[in-house]
Amino acid sequence: MTTLAPETLALVERRARVLGPAYRLFYDTPLHPVRGEGVWLYDADGQRYLDAYNNVASVGHCHPHVVEAIARQAGVLNTHTRYLHEGVLDYAERLLATMPAELAHAMFTCTGSEANDLAMRIARAHTKAEGLIVTRFAYHGVTASIAEASPSLGKFVQLGDAVRTVPAPDSYRIAPGDLGRAFAQGVREAIADLKAQGIRPAALMVDTVFSSDGIFTDPPGFMAEAVDAVREAGGLFIADEVQPGLGRTGDAFWGLQRHGVVPDIVTMGKPLGAGHPLAGLAVRPGVLAAFGRECRYFNTFGGNPVSMAAGMAVLDVIEREGLMANAQRVGRYLRAGIAKLAERHALIGDVRGAGLFVGVELVTDRRTRTPATAETARIVNGLRERQVLLSATGVHANTLKIRPPLVFSEAHADLLVETLDQVLAGL
Repeated sequence: MTTLAPETLALVERRARVLGPAYRLFYDTPLHPVRGEGVWLYDADGQRYLDAYNNVASVGHCHPHVVEAIARQAGVLNTHTRYLHEGVLDYAERLLATMPAELAHAMFTCTGSEANDLAMRIARAHTKAEGLIVTRFAYHGVTASIAEASPSLGKFVQLGDAVRTVPAPDSYRIAPGDLGRAFAQGVREAIADLKAQGIRPAALMVDTVFSSDGIFTDPPGFMAEAVDAVREAGGLFIADEVQPGLGRTGDAFWGLQRHGVVPDIVTMGKPLGAGHPLAGLAVRPGVLAAFGRECRYFNTFGGNPVSMAAGMAVLDVIEREGLMANAQRVGRYLRAGIAKLAERHALIGDVRGAGLFVGVELVTDRRTRTPATAETARIVNGLRERQVLLSATGVHANTLKIRPPLVFSEAHADLLVETLDQVLAGL
């Protein structure tokens, strides 16, 4: 157990006293950032940390264009969403233009959890069914209904009676040609189990890079058969783009587009506002119709003028700075650098991902592919001690999760790879 400096220990104890026991902190030695800029976080001593984890600051911490847009609009008007305002319309039109044309309506919330909760309400209103299918270690949010469909929360929640889980499409252990078929088979078995209990499926909801399950992105197109399976059973397909979206995968603006499928609903989260609380969904008009007739939707600040200004500014930056192309180029460079490390470090079993969403699965034995859970925790903390920030994911917490702001460069990738090399050598 790490011995904390007196000032850090005092802050941890104060946090526990004021905020209570439910919160969790990253790292054995908690980080205390006081400032952010681009891909860097700075602590109270001026020490800088390379942020290879925070996708919420999608275009970099405190991007001047986003900060200025928020401040400018906050100085003019910020009110609730039941008045007319051009900003929400301008942003909705621009956001929808990045989607398949079938997704013609947008609705806004403040968090991805709210967006996924709303998506489920819409799906159930449309299908008149209750069943929800998610992957075995999925995370979709923290509202009551969505926490019940987020098995990665583990012992903290119990899955809902109408929720079924399916194995993730594990591209490290399943051959590429079999991946789509295997994933679809899991979905069909979940549908059959629901029906055996008298429950019809309302939707299949997946994070399109399966980030909590361990990050599985390839081969593109493998999700199509599973989407067909749920639709044949009368359900919808909900693509959770909170983590994969906004050009992060490099070869598509949204993760769903890599698979050649058009979802019925797409959900999005705080990366839309680069950390400002902006989230929402895009939906097919025919899918939204029943909800619109039967329910009333109101979200006081989902789509407020300041949030819309933040969202517009983020899209400006992604377009002007070519960040989708940057994600593709730097992500490829980063994966190649880590793959080269695997020639010297047997702990690296698999390097995968798309764009600036990279998973590095660590194993104690490459033949048996045994998860290196304890070693992964040591590496994550070792990197933090050397001022590089990332985390771990997957059911065994043995996959390094690398998901930096989209302004990450080749030089930043070099620093990450060099530091990872040092930490691996020191195990």
